[in-house]
Amino acid sequence: MSKNAVKVVSMSIVRESAGDDSVKPEPSDSFVLSPYVEQLTERALAYLIAGYPVHFSGVAGTGKTTLAFHVASKLGRSVTLLHGDDEFGTSDLVGKDAGYRKHKLIDNYIHSVLKTEEEMKTLWVDNRLSTACERGEVLIYDEFNRSRPEANNALLSVLSEGILNLPKLRRSGEGYMAVHPEFRAIFTSNPEEYAGVHKTQDALMDRLITIHLEHYDRDTEIMIVMKKSGLPRIDSERIVDIVRELRSFGVNNNRPTIRAGIAIGRILASQNRRARAEDVFFQMICRDVLATDTAKITRGGQPVMMQKVEEVIRKFCGSVKPTREKVKEDRQ
Repeated sequence: MSKNAVKVVSMSIVRESAGDDSVKPEPSDSFVLSPYVEQLTERALAYLIAGYPVHFSGVAGTGKTTLAFHVASKLGRSVTLLHGDDEFGTSDLVGKDAGYRKHKLIDNYIHSVLKTEEEMKTLWVDNRLSTACERGEVLIYDEFNRSRPEANNALLSVLSEGILNLPKLRRSGEGYMAVHPEFRAIFTSNPEEYAGVHKTQDALMDRLITIHLEHYDRDTEIMIVMKKSGLPRIDSERIVDIVRELRSFGVNNNRPTIRAGIAIGRILASQNRRARAEDVFFQMICRDVLATDTAKITRGGQPVMMQKVEEVIRKFCGSVKPTREKVKEDRQ
């Protein structure tokens, strides 16, 4: 007696979340809320509440990412953080196929009938953009222009039509996702950076409201150094004045940034020292931290930044012997 064979094959797509890696930003004790920062925050919140994405554009050290987290915390929603990367493709934002699941059942309960059922499921795993769009989170896309423009094309329909295109899920009827009405996006970029960045397509820039950030004012920088290092105000003032003076000297008027001032303050505080001209350790810290671009500033073919650092220390901290002479005296 021959058997009748019955074979049933089905295929489907299973969509899975990438997991919960969002964060809930909380106020930091070291965050400085100056009038300048408050004004930037107020403007950014107004745009975001109205439904427009915000783009913080500024050189290194202007607090773009810190401000983005501060603004996001005011919205009271979870934050998904994404860092621009030259290796990114669209799948790194939206999601991608992550393998298959295959299930096979052989039924020979009736001897004259052999029934075989095969089920194959394609696994689709959402990535951070699709997760944020679905849950209504705040997306912070830090240094977004480090990603290739074609990778960021998925953002165009998200920011204008409120729809995320998922082309590989069309067979399952999930080719389009309606973006959650509470979804918001904050972008940051450095317009002066030239290494590892890409020109952003006009279509994306047209959808963003760009706020240009400058270096903080003197009082704000002093407050930042005080809070980040724990040094007294007088020492923080000296450090900030030295940094700001050197910032206006040479070929790069954007450096040194406030990060240099914070570094000097923290190092001094860790060694229980003060910003004093007669302290050779303080002088050497300033030379090490502040003389990053010495090769670019020369006189007669010789770097002059070391000399300039000593001049600025002398200007804001009083008289000072050249560092080399003091090192020789200490050794003797």
